[in-house]
Amino acid sequence: MRRGPSQGEALAVWALLAADVLAILVVYSVLDVDELYHVSREGIEGGLSRALTQLSFPSVAGAAIPIALFALDALPRRAWLVGGPAIALCAVFAIPGVVDQHNLDARPVNAIPAIGVALAFSLTVWATRNAGASFAPRRVGDPARIAVAVLVVLVSLPWIAAELGFHLPGNVFMTDDLYAEPGEGPTAAVHLGHHHGWMGSLLVLSALILSRSGPAELWLRRVYSAFVSLMAAYGAANMTQDFWHEQIVKRGWTSWDIPSALVPRLSPMWGLIIAATVVLYALGFGRHAENATTGDTSRR
Repeated sequence: MRRGPSQGEALAVWALLAADVLAILVVYSVLDVDELYHVSREGIEGGLSRALTQLSFPSVAGAAIPIALFALDALPRRAWLVGGPAIALCAVFAIPGVVDQHNLDARPVNAIPAIGVALAFSLTVWATRNAGASFAPRRVGDPARIAVAVLVVLVSLPWIAAELGFHLPGNVFMTDDLYAEPGEGPTAAVHLGHHHGWMGSLLVLSALILSRSGPAELWLRRVYSAFVSLMAAYGAANMTQDFWHEQIVKRGWTSWDIPSALVPRLSPMWGLIIAATVVLYALGFGRHAENATTGDTSRR
């Protein structure tokens, strides 16, 4: 059996995503549905339902795809018997309608990406036994990664508080101020529970972590880099759009809103996302030689 890239970065992302899902499970179990966003089930049923839906989100099922590729580089070829289905099941999240922003109660289809996520996690556990749980050595780009991560967390403070079940105090951010969307009654500017802006932040943070390391096998590293670059670009677009709408538009500073980037379609926003993905890939995000773990490449 070969030894491949250590799985420290993958485990760190799994810990981040697990904390996100756990917070959703608890908060959606205890808060009234009227304080949350597009859910109808209450109590522990509501928490479990929303947590299952969360596993279908790009921040979890999407992130699980490069994590699975990372693990597969540290495993024998027969691991693709698990890895192939894991990636295919996770990819179901991208099918329109699997995640419906207007109905976030769990549906049977949400179990498909959830199974893929579970399989991807099992691959990380297997790869950790093979290659260890340490992090890659210090990288040249780490200071920039830390700076971007700090900025992302600062921007995300209202969403982090909302996901934990409370409105962020103070006047820096608009949070519990009432605001009425067109055709709807007034609600808190930042509703309690999960926000797609935080989903975007999770994708950016996950991409920053995963870009520190990567598969050693060349073709696998290229595919991995493409996914990680797309995660960063898509996440940044959704984070920016949600922040702009909640903190700029809702204050009345402008009526112009950044178009939604949640669903892939032919649009200027998605043109920018693809362009940013290409730029990140060209810059070697998650792909440069410093990010590739070398070792015995024999397979059993």
